[in-house]
Amino acid sequence: MSDNMLCPCGSGKKMNTCCGIFIEGHELAKTAHELMRSRYTANVLKNIPYLLATWHPDTRPDHINENAIPKWSKLQIIDVEKGMDQDVEGTVEFEATAFSMEKVHTLRENSRFVKEEGAWFYRDGEIKEARSENISKEANINLKIGRNDPCYCGSGKKFKKCCR
Repeated sequence: MSDNMLCPCGSGKKMNTCCGIFIEGHELAKTAHELMRSRYTANVLKNIPYLLATWHPDTRPDHINENAIPKWSKLQIIDVEKGMDQDVEGTVEFEATAFSMEKVHTLRENSRFVKEEGAWFYRDGEIKEARSENISKEANINLKIGRNDPCYCGSGKKFKKCCR
């Protein structure tokens, strides 16, 4: 992982001082919010071992097909309830945007997290909205991605310095 790479979670921090510390196993996420952001980043990076390790064993799938993970490009945290260091459960509502097959996909989910033996785990989520819209690079992509958002191609660069 490049020391200069901005974290895909949208925090504006460098990867090695943000979600990278959790994904590489240097620290455990202290809050459900941190785990949510790091799991989003792991999806962007297609880091299957981290996704499985942070998924609660009661609801964790046997495997994740890397090819089924879309090209996530933007994360927006909508709401956080509980999930702080002293809590044992919490929820994080988020909206994430992905691109595939000339479509923009938007997923809004209320994710549930539990803390066991000092570690946060993703338990499950309630999908609030999922939609797909056709896009054309020339006409509409700028409406979906801001110039300073991470590029939809997954490079880790800002959109304005990459595929714009």
